[in-house]
Amino acid sequence: MYAYDEIDRTLINERVAEFRDQVQRRLAGEITEDEFKMLRLMNGVYLQLHAYMFRVAIPYGTLSADQLRKLAHVARKYDRGYGHFTTRQNIQFNWIALADLPDALADLAEVGIHAMQTSGNCTRNITADQWAGVAPGEIEDPRIWAEIMRQYTTLHPEFSFLPRKFKFAITASDHDRAAIKIHDIGLRLRKNDQGETGFEVLVGGGLGRTPFIGKTIKSFVPGRDILSYVEAILRVYNQYGRRDNIYKARIKILVHELGLEKFREEVDEEFRQIGDGPLTLDDAMIEEIRSRFTYPDYEKLSDNPEELTKASADPGFAAWLNNSVAPHKQQGYAIVTLSLKPVGAPPGDATAVQMDAIADLADRYSFGEIRVGHEQNLALPHVAKRDLPALWRALDKIGVATPNVNLITDIIACPGLDYCSLANTRSIPIAQELTRRFSNETANLIGRLHINISGCINACGHHHVGHIGILGVEKNDEEFYQITIGGRADEGAVVGTLIGPAVPYDDVANVVEDIVEAYLALRQRPDELFIDAVKRLGVEPFKERVYATR
Repeated sequence: MYAYDEIDRTLINERVAEFRDQVQRRLAGEITEDEFKMLRLMNGVYLQLHAYMFRVAIPYGTLSADQLRKLAHVARKYDRGYGHFTTRQNIQFNWIALADLPDALADLAEVGIHAMQTSGNCTRNITADQWAGVAPGEIEDPRIWAEIMRQYTTLHPEFSFLPRKFKFAITASDHDRAAIKIHDIGLRLRKNDQGETGFEVLVGGGLGRTPFIGKTIKSFVPGRDILSYVEAILRVYNQYGRRDNIYKARIKILVHELGLEKFREEVDEEFRQIGDGPLTLDDAMIEEIRSRFTYPDYEKLSDNPEELTKASADPGFAAWLNNSVAPHKQQGYAIVTLSLKPVGAPPGDATAVQMDAIADLADRYSFGEIRVGHEQNLALPHVAKRDLPALWRALDKIGVATPNVNLITDIIACPGLDYCSLANTRSIPIAQELTRRFSNETANLIGRLHINISGCINACGHHHVGHIGILGVEKNDEEFYQITIGGRADEGAVVGTLIGPAVPYDDVANVVEDIVEAYLALRQRPDELFIDAVKRLGVEPFKERVYATR
C-alpha cells in the first residue's frame, strides 16, 4: 500500500472545499448548468439519465480495507446502497444528490480517496495490473511507476485541458491484465541488456467510434526518462490534436492521420529539447516513492497445507479453487479473485453490505488490501493458502464466490440505457439473461470466453475487444445489437470482426448461444479456446450458423 503524504492530504482537502463552494453557487443559481459543467466534470460528476453520477478514482486499482469501508459508507448514506466498479479501476455512484456531493467527497478525503480528473479532457486515473506486486515473474511492482505518473499528471497545468480525455495503463508482466494496448499511452516495464529498468511505450490505442490498437513508439525508454518522454507525447498531442471535431480529437486519430513515423519524429524532437531536464528521475526520487509503499510481512508457509488438502474434497470449494485462485510470487500464498458477476446481477456492482464484509475479510486474510481489476471484479492479493477454505465459505455467504472468473458469465458491461444519457440501448438486462442461459457447468465446458457489452458507440463496455462483443444501436426507435467476434484486450490485443447485420434485443442471447454451439462443434479439441478457434476458422462458420434461419 502507498502512504499518502501531507501534500496529498492538503490537496484533496482543498479540492473538497473548492468544490463545496462551486456546488453552493450552482444550487443558489449564481452559475448556470453550462458554467457548472466543466467544474463538476473535473471532480468526477456527470449528469446522467436520472441523476448525477459520481465517479471516484482508485489509483492503480489498490484499496485499503478502510478505504473500501468508506466507499460502502458513501453508498449507504448518500446513494442507494451499492456502487459500480468500472473497467478503469474506478467506482461509480449513480444516485447521489448534488447537494450531498461535497459531503461525500469530504468523507472520502478522510481516507485519502478523491474524484479529481475522473472525467473531463485531462489525464485520467492511472491504471495498472490488478496483480501488481504479487504476480510471479513480473519485472517489478508497476504501481511505483504508476504513483510517479499519478503525481506528475494530477492537476498538471499544461495538460488539464487537452483536446480530449487521456488514459494511461501500466503493466510489468508478460501477460497483460491492464489492457495497455487500448489506452492512449500504454507502458510495459522492461529490462534492457544492461539490466536497466525502463519501458516499452505504446501510443494511440483506444476504442469508441473508431477503435485502434496501440502501437509501439519506443521499444525502450529508461525509467529515469519516462516522465520526459511522456511529456513529449502529451505536448505533441496538445499542439496538434483536433479541437474542432470531438470525434477526431483523441490521440489515436492524430497518430493514425500523421502516421506513426511522423508522430515519432515530432515526439523525438520535443524530447530532445526537454530531455535531461527537471523531469529526469534520479535514483533517489524513485526510491523515495518506492519507500512509501509498504508490503506484507509474509510468513514462511507451506504451498500444500493440510487445510487445503482436506477442503479440496468438497466439489464446491474445488471448483472455486480451480477457477478463482491464482499463483502468488510468495510461497504459501495465493491471489484470490472475487467475482462481482453472480447469476442475474448487474456486472461490477457491489452492495454496501458486501463492501463492508470484503473489507473485514481483507483485514483478516489479506493484510488489509483489496484490488480492483479491469474486468470489473475485485481481488484479495495476499491470502495464505491455509486460509483459503475459511475465506471461500465467507465469500460464498456474501455472494462473491461464483466460480466463473474468465468464463462466459464473467461479463464486462457498461450501465447502458438504464442509467446513461448517451446510451442507445440497455446493457445490464442482456448480461443478466446471458448469465442465466449459461450455467457454471456449461461455462466450464466452454472454457475461457469473454463477453463485452456496450450500450452505445462510446464503448465503455469495451465491446470491440471482447471475444464476443455486443454493441447496442438504435434502429427505428428500437433496440438492436451488432455482434463481433475475435476481439481481445491482452498482450495479443485485436479488434473483433462484425459477423453480420444487427439483431433485435430479444434475439441477442439466442445469437450468443448459436455462436457458442458453433464453437463447440468446430473446435479441434476440448482445450482449444474460443478465441483461438475464431483465429483459425475466421468469421464465416459462425456467421453461417447465426444467420442460417434469420
